Parts: sequence; C-alpha cells; structure tokens
Amino acid sequence: MMTSKLTKKELNKTMLRSCGCSFSWGYERQGNIAFAYAMIPVLRKLFPQKEEASKALKRHLEYYNVTNQCMTFNLGIASAMEEEIAKNKEFDTKVVNETKVALMGPISGVGDAFFWGTFKIIATAVGTTFALQGNILGPILFFLIYNIPAFAIRIGLMNVGYSLGTKFLTEMQSNGLMSVLLKGATVLGLFVVGGMCASLVNLNIVYTFSDGANSQTVSDLLNQIMPCLASLLVFATTYWGIVIKKIKPITMIVLMTIIGIGGAYLGILG
Repeated sequence: MMTSKLTKKELNKTMLRSCGCSFSWGYERQGNIAFAYAMIPVLRKLFPQKEEASKALKRHLEYYNVTNQCMTFNLGIASAMEEEIAKNKEFDTKVVNETKVALMGPISGVGDAFFWGTFKIIATAVGTTFALQGNILGPILFFLIYNIPAFAIRIGLMNVGYSLGTKFLTEMQSNGLMSVLLKGATVLGLFVVGGMCASLVNLNIVYTFSDGANSQTVSDLLNQIMPCLASLLVFATTYWGIVIKKIKPITMIVLMTIIGIGGAYLGILG
C-alpha cells in the first residue's frame, strides 16, 4: 500500500467535488454517492491498486446526510482516516463510518441553523429588497451573500477536518483508545438512528375501537404503551425485510406505498 502523505492537491479536489453534493441525492441513502464521489481523489492517491481503491470507495456508500456546506469537515476527517488505513493494516476500518454517523447530528444541527436559518434569510432579505425595485443586483447579491461564505467554510472545514483527524488518530493510536472510540461512536450512531426513526417515520393508524361510551384509535393505544411505537414497528419491519430477508429497498418502498394507499382507502391509515 502507498504510504505517501496526502497533499493540498487531493484535498482541494475533494473539497471542490463536494460543491455538487446535491446532484446525486437519493431517498435510500441520501448523500452517500456524493460523499463517495468527493473521496475519489484521496482514494486514488492512497490506494493505487484497483481492488484496494474499490474496497475503500465502498466504505463510503453507507447512509450519509449532513448540511451540504459542512460536509467537508467529515471529508477531511475521513481523508485522514483513509490515510491511516493505507499506512496501518491493523487499523479498524469500521471507525470510518462510525465516526461519520456520530458527526452527522452535531454538524447538521449547527450547519442548518447557520445556513438555512441565518445566511439564507439574510441573503433573501437583501436580494428581495433590490429585486422588488427591479434592480438586477437583487439576484446577484443573493447569490454572493449566500455562496461566498458557504465556499469559504467548505475550504476551512476541509483543512480543519483533515488536520484534526490526523492529530486525533495519532494520539488515539498511541494511547490505545481506538476501541473505546469505536464503541462510543457505535452507541452514538444507534442514538442517531433511533432519533431519526421517531422524527422521520410516521404511521397513523386511525382505525377506532369503541366500547359504546369511549372510542380510541389504534395509534392512541400504541402510544399509551410506548410513544412512537408504531414508528418503531415500521422501522423494525423495514429492517427485517431489507437486512434479514434481503429485499431490495425499492421493493420495500413500493410495498409501503401500496400499503399506505390501501390503508388510507379502507380508512385504516390516516
């Protein structure tokens, strides 16, 4: 394996590739293809053999979703980790994805508030003021106010992520704390997945039971047992189908769509 250190050339190429990260966004794994595509310059430098490069690229095809403008922080850290993998055959490759998952929540929390909740509103307000007057500066100012800071932050986070990742990995390897990191990242990743199930998965069973005096929907009954229990059941069924039974994700999506439409038509789901 190649042990040469990554240069600014590879890091800059990776940063520039992140600018088009929304082009390949999908419902199954969201930003995974964009992340893998951005990592190609780094992986080509570190793994000259096709089989090794292919194996490394597949590591980055797992589910991934963060604020687009902030993804370079994870790209920088992932680059440092891949560099360590190229140098050290005993390095646990699971750490790469576990770290990415652990950072998705914090990065998105800050990034969404900063870009969607602040910069975009400011840029829209300034741009709209000029546009309503028929001034061509409106869209131009909107574009510049929003994108100049976004691009600058992409550059900064790429360098910071790589620098922190390199120093962090060196320290963790010397102290023997990598296994602790892996366990902690795994637990945190499970928390993230659990939170996503509760917030993104919704199943409202409106079928009603009645004893004559009182009536109650199935969803109300399930929520009394455990909040978001219906959402958990949907997640468990999906996991069972895709992971255990190896059903294709697109097939599961079609089945859920049919069940949803059928359930709504029969008055069971709402």
